[in-house]
Amino acid sequence: MKQPLAYVHPEAKVADNVVIEPFVSIDKDVIIGEGSRIGSNATIFPGTRIGKNCRIFPGAVIGAIPQDLKFRGEYSTVEIGDNTVIREFVSIHRGTAARGKTTIGNNCLIMAYVHIAHDCEIGNYVILTNVCQLAGEVKIDDWAILGGMSAVHQFCHIGCHVMIGGGSLVRKDVPPYIKAAREPLSYIGINSVGLRRRKFSNIQINQIQDLYRVIYQKGLNTAQAKDYIEAEMPATTERDEILMFMNDSKRGIIRGYFPD
Repeated sequence: MKQPLAYVHPEAKVADNVVIEPFVSIDKDVIIGEGSRIGSNATIFPGTRIGKNCRIFPGAVIGAIPQDLKFRGEYSTVEIGDNTVIREFVSIHRGTAARGKTTIGNNCLIMAYVHIAHDCEIGNYVILTNVCQLAGEVKIDDWAILGGMSAVHQFCHIGCHVMIGGGSLVRKDVPPYIKAAREPLSYIGINSVGLRRRKFSNIQINQIQDLYRVIYQKGLNTAQAKDYIEAEMPATTERDEILMFMNDSKRGIIRGYFPD
């Protein structure tokens, strides 16, 4: 259902039951899945793909070209999964030649004034709280939550089930299952509350705790900690996830917290 004061380019592919409120602008080469709703004054640029049952609130800007001086007008996209909510005045930019697309998964909540730059990769069930700012090529895995007004450096990777405190500056990679806060951003424990909510058993949570005691409390550097874990600790899905994250880290993982 399109309001008469909205503009929808004739080449846009919009499902019949999508609600488009007044003063929306939807350009060509846009696809919007059934059951979605586009709030007034939202602007949807070419190359945007929005899934089913999404809610785009007023003032959001999706699919604008990147704020990247290396961008040369190459074709790229923004791809948003199903059941994701984009709140007021969020901006999400297209990809560049680096990756070709910016992606947001299913069942995410992107709160007001968040910025997601070019080539970011956001998983499923991710929550970005008000005014979070993501630089280009950031990767955030499933179930991660970023507190309000957090800023993430280009190329950083945030692991699954992570909880980051509000106002944080993320300059290094944040490994899975943990809480991070303070300045500089530091490990402050595992995200036990979040893990219990997601049906992790006490045995799994205790095993994750033991792994991070080795990484952050045993006095080992990252390479030594990885070697110790591989040699001495039983293989589990969570152990292997943590080791893979550490092996793949390009910026290095955040430090532990050592009070003065």
